[in-house]
Amino acid sequence: MDQPDVKMFSLSTCSHCKATKKFLNDCTIKYEFVDVDLLDGDERRDIIEDIKKFNPRCSFPTIIIGDNVIVGYKEKEIKEALGI
Repeated sequence: MDQPDVKMFSLSTCSHCKATKKFLNDCTIKYEFVDVDLLDGDERRDIIEDIKKFNPRCSFPTIIIGDNVIVGYKEKEIKEALGI
């Protein structure tokens, strides 16, 4: 079974974001991430607008797994969305 696409919007200083990245890495899940706090200007504004489409509160981490949106480090929900 193919793994669904995984994208994560995070902050470089967020402990929940770091825990989520560690969990995904430990499970050898391929994923893309953007540390929003490391972006500037228009790029940062555009990414925040994208995040608000999935998570109007714009809190972190915001993880998109296929059609699922998970806000926060929720290991059980992440596993379910990944089918692991």
